[in-house]
Amino acid sequence: MEIGAYTFADVSPGPGGVGPAQRVREVVEEIALADQVGLRVYGVGEHHRADYAASAPAMILAAAAERTSAIRLTSAVTVLSSDDPVRVVQQYATLDLLSGGRAEIMAGRGSFTESFPLFGYDLADYDELFAEKLELLLALRSGQPVSWSGRHRAPLRGQSVHPRPVQDPLPVWVAVGGNPHSVVRAGVLGLPMALAIIGGMPEQFAGLAELHREAARRADHPRLPFSLNMHGFVADTSQAAADTYYPAHSAVMNRIGAERGWGPTDRAAFDAQVGPRGAYVVGSPQQVTEKILALHEVFGHDRMLVQLAIGDVPHRDVLRAIELLGTEVAPAVRAATGTRTESATPA
Repeated sequence: MEIGAYTFADVSPGPGGVGPAQRVREVVEEIALADQVGLRVYGVGEHHRADYAASAPAMILAAAAERTSAIRLTSAVTVLSSDDPVRVVQQYATLDLLSGGRAEIMAGRGSFTESFPLFGYDLADYDELFAEKLELLLALRSGQPVSWSGRHRAPLRGQSVHPRPVQDPLPVWVAVGGNPHSVVRAGVLGLPMALAIIGGMPEQFAGLAELHREAARRADHPRLPFSLNMHGFVADTSQAAADTYYPAHSAVMNRIGAERGWGPTDRAAFDAQVGPRGAYVVGSPQQVTEKILALHEVFGHDRMLVQLAIGDVPHRDVLRAIELLGTEVAPAVRAATGTRTESATPA
């Protein structure tokens, strides 16, 4: 299994906190360390809010490309509905060239809506925008001249996109938050899927993994990679992990919850989600390893991305979490899942 991390490049909204200039440099340092300790993937998610510094993830990932050699660099996510597929392909093809073939696009509809009015789109077209732009994105990455027309963008008439990436085709994942229609679409199109689980009991989402696989089978695609993207943190002890992660995590969830009408969270609710059947992958290296392996029993996933740097978790603690995830958790998970895969393979 591929183990990695992702971030939205959170900044501290209050005075005296970490601002965008500091945070984007910290993210590059975090990605460099993740590469050094053997993590396989690092993602940076696009947002257009004052509390996040990653409105242009490809630029942060390009800076990281120059300081890394092996780790895969992905958006997490690209809000494709409000972006231009031509520019997305050009940006990530360029990132692929800079990184020597390590770029990925994780395309999503976006759980935040600030980008829609910013770029002149109507939220009433939320679903249609994504479907149309995903179609164009996949046509453009083929490298062939594209003739295409749609409702939300000027047509293309036999035009090609340059430069061409190292990878052919440039990898595209679809990120979903639980919408079955999105899951089926990814499977039918033959695209890997990343499922974000930020609350509840993960086992309740297991049917979505099977739905993705079944949709792919019916469309005559081979088995497609599947990722879980979840909140989590690693420290030397379980108590240290929870005590470090909780204040920042709860502040973010309560701030966003107030915008969306969610009820407030507290330490008891957080601790319940840290438990064996909860959605947070928080604890010592052994506990995090056990949680990921338990999730693998349910989902059979190929990739696990953990959102370590959330809110104002101190940078030094994020670096330690990355170190533990790479040097202790990832090798243990790979060893265990490799053994299970071999034992499940018919002779």
